[in-house]
Amino acid sequence: MFDAGLVVAPVLLPFLGAAIALSLRARPAAATACGLATVSLLAVLSTLLFLQAQARPGAIRNVFGGWPQGIGISFSASMPGVAFVLVTALVTLAVSIYALADIGPRRRRAGYDAMMLAMVGAVNGAFLTDDLFNLYVWFELALIAALGLLTLDRRAPQIDAAIRYAAFAMLAATLILVGVGMVYGITGTLHIGSAAKVLANQPPGFATALAAALLLGGFALKSGLAPFHLWLPTSYHTAPISALAAFAGLLTKMGFFALLLIFAGMFGVGRGAPGAAQLVPLFGAIAAMTMLLCVAGALAQTDMRRLLAYHVIAQVGYMMAGLALATREGVAASVFYMFHSIIVQANLFLGAGLIRHATGSWDLTRTGSMVRREPQFAILFAVPVLSLAGIPPFSGFWAKLIVIRESLAGGSAWLGGVALLAGFMTILSMASFWSDACWKSAPGAVRRIPRSGLVAMGLLSSATVAIGLAPQWLWGIALQSAQSLEAGL
Repeated sequence: MFDAGLVVAPVLLPFLGAAIALSLRARPAAATACGLATVSLLAVLSTLLFLQAQARPGAIRNVFGGWPQGIGISFSASMPGVAFVLVTALVTLAVSIYALADIGPRRRRAGYDAMMLAMVGAVNGAFLTDDLFNLYVWFELALIAALGLLTLDRRAPQIDAAIRYAAFAMLAATLILVGVGMVYGITGTLHIGSAAKVLANQPPGFATALAAALLLGGFALKSGLAPFHLWLPTSYHTAPISALAAFAGLLTKMGFFALLLIFAGMFGVGRGAPGAAQLVPLFGAIAAMTMLLCVAGALAQTDMRRLLAYHVIAQVGYMMAGLALATREGVAASVFYMFHSIIVQANLFLGAGLIRHATGSWDLTRTGSMVRREPQFAILFAVPVLSLAGIPPFSGFWAKLIVIRESLAGGSAWLGGVALLAGFMTILSMASFWSDACWKSAPGAVRRIPRSGLVAMGLLSSATVAIGLAPQWLWGIALQSAQSLEAGL
């Protein structure tokens, strides 16, 4: 009973917190306290769930209402889902600390706390489900909450961005829903593990290929993968920076997690399923396009939010490269990269928000002097910058090294070469970013930044350094996750 409750707690707790925060939104201080207490408790429960799942792998499951598996709302405490729930709790806690100074009473009264908690609950639901239809539902719930956060200030640019975001999201949802229906028609089940067994015992046909294409198209749109990437940099930049950091860390990774579940878990990419072999060249092309196009896009930007948004997508390209290798180690490389990327990209957006607070501009040509006026910030900000650039010993170095190593080992040296080239371009982009924001002299006055922002960045930077100094532990988790996906969770 304890375990059954624990596996749904990371989903139910944020929604309960959202309901309470919504009722308290007329009192911003109370809503803030509710949000912070909820994410603190979420961090504790997520840690407990992770430890329980490690101790008894595959043993913790729950299907709401006693319905049969495949019909009821089911949850499974399997790798990599429980580990991503733990990382989500860490990022959400950091964002909540940062928001103490970033989100004022007006935004709290507009429902910031409730919508952020609801989005986190939906993200955790996607990470813990083992059912295709429920996966679709969690994505749509996350979309509703994200649209609320995107339009929090009700400004015209936000409404414009939200319409664009919603249009692409609805197209993706249609593709996904039709694909899910076709999988049910082919296999007779929506449970990912059961569908994987049915698909493994029948030759690939036209209907299976069409279902795979629809699901790939839908979740590629959700992840921002090329050639469906242009909507993201033109939508994300209008959100409050606290929400934007959560979007950058969680939402595109949620989309890629679904690709892992479906293609590694259900269609058997990584365990040599016959139909999966036909998808591998397409995955490689998507990965290469995403890495190169999006890093090039980032190099052309001076607006910090748009620059980082392009890097958000480029990093998903590295994850796709791991999946394209179609080996257990390649899938593990994707999982490792996800852990690194969730933490680093949320941290980069928090840093960009503090630079904007200090200099009054999102434009890098109008920023500077942070290393002289805020040396602690400049050091903390260097951690995610160097990590994204792949400089040792930070987490990004190991993440890129593993993808390139497995590309060479898996006979896809060209993909490793593309990853290496994109890595050099990322170094150029990040060096220019840090230099413009921190080293050169600012054209105007520089204000002090809030201490809560430094605490939030310190939390995420510490996690990045810890992964960089002890990557073997996380690689073990990633390999365990790949085995779990291979077995259909």
